[in-house]
Amino acid sequence: MSTPPAAHPRRWTALALIALAQFMVIMDTSIIGVALPEMQGDLGFSQENLSWVFNAYVVAFGGLLLLGGRLSDLFGAKRLFTVGWIVLAVGSLTAGLAGEVWVELSGRALQGVGAALIAPSALTLLMMLFGSRPAELAKAFALYGAAAPAGGTAGVFLGGVITQYASWPWVFYINIPIALIVLAITPGVMPAAPARRGSIDLAGAVTVTAGLATAVYAIVRAPEIGWGSAQTWLVLLAGVALIGAFIAIQSKRREPLMRLAIWRAPNLAGANIAQLLMAAAWIPMWFFLNLYLQQVLGLGAFASGSALLPMTVAIMIMMIVLAPRLIARFGPKPLIVTGLFTLAAGMVWLSFARAAGTFWVDVLPASLLAAVGMSLAFIPSLGTALSSARPEEGGLAAGIVNTSYQVGSALGLAAMTALAAAHGARQLDSPTALTNGFSAAFLGAAALAAAGALASLLTLRTAPAATASQSSEQAETAATA
Repeated sequence: MSTPPAAHPRRWTALALIALAQFMVIMDTSIIGVALPEMQGDLGFSQENLSWVFNAYVVAFGGLLLLGGRLSDLFGAKRLFTVGWIVLAVGSLTAGLAGEVWVELSGRALQGVGAALIAPSALTLLMMLFGSRPAELAKAFALYGAAAPAGGTAGVFLGGVITQYASWPWVFYINIPIALIVLAITPGVMPAAPARRGSIDLAGAVTVTAGLATAVYAIVRAPEIGWGSAQTWLVLLAGVALIGAFIAIQSKRREPLMRLAIWRAPNLAGANIAQLLMAAAWIPMWFFLNLYLQQVLGLGAFASGSALLPMTVAIMIMMIVLAPRLIARFGPKPLIVTGLFTLAAGMVWLSFARAAGTFWVDVLPASLLAAVGMSLAFIPSLGTALSSARPEEGGLAAGIVNTSYQVGSALGLAAMTALAAAHGARQLDSPTALTNGFSAAFLGAAALAAAGALASLLTLRTAPAATASQSSEQAETAATA
């Protein structure tokens, strides 16, 4: 029997940095929410283009995740982890100093590039540190997973505090001291990984990122130039063609970013569809709920951030405490289906929000119901996507599911922004028109969540007994971590 390798002496300190990385990349998606109205006024964003403050980040993040994973394999996870933090810090400084729309979007895109380097290398480092110790690995994943809702919670609250008592550029500047601390500690605690020989699929990375950005641009611009416009459909077809070119490139490359045969793994496609549609529903709900609180109910940035704390705290508690136990008892498929239907129900409830509404009646109960749905569906769909691939392709599976979530976020927000604009959200001086537009977006997002539930019901298979038992043991271990 082979002896497992010696434990890394500073592995738990390293895990803290890895969890911090997950915390930061999620926080950077949520922290800008309550700052958007002030950014809109200072930089001159239109209501439709305001979503690009979010999309510039997630398009770069989602489009480059597969490349980030490949670079991590070739040049070493520790090195890419370090480079990613440097890029994130530079992007944050650029976004904070921006005085024009294009500079702001460039900074946000650069932040996304940094996150695309950090996220896959962080997961690789976690596996290097804990992969040979299953009991510790379960605890490490529990802490790593908890960092995501914690980042979402901190982003919503800190965004409100910073915007209210400092100014919106500080939602970006806050990343810089954190990045400097991480860069100072990383060399002494992270395990080194030797570089490997291999090629970089730049053509694949360029086509998938350009295809995603082009498709999102077409959807965001459609309300302004018209859905019947030839320009809209030509740009959208160009995006689809670029994504098709990416698939063609992957089928011919000896070392592709994404080996297409991995999609034959049972449940991989179904779990990724669930993640994509979940993100396409959840992110627009969060985005427009922020705008409803500020532009319709008239809450300030701090009050708006505080108003979303019950929802995000509920998600964090349920994901850490309740979800692993429910997975152990019922298995992932029932929770994914139930969670997505519950998420849809919460957003339908939000669509009844009134122009003269209140937080306690129109926001809190519906948002908590949506939070329950998100909490039930997220961890089992993520776990199913990761466990469906062969062990040696775990990194690729992680890159794919992260990409699915980010693609869903970008396309869902773009589509719901177009829907909201078409139903009155352009009229900033009319609370009734704004509410009508936001209600349409909530209903559209609910339809996406319901579609995800139906797709999961039809495509996901029930795990064999042995697999279910193993998943239960892992979930129980994580739950008690």
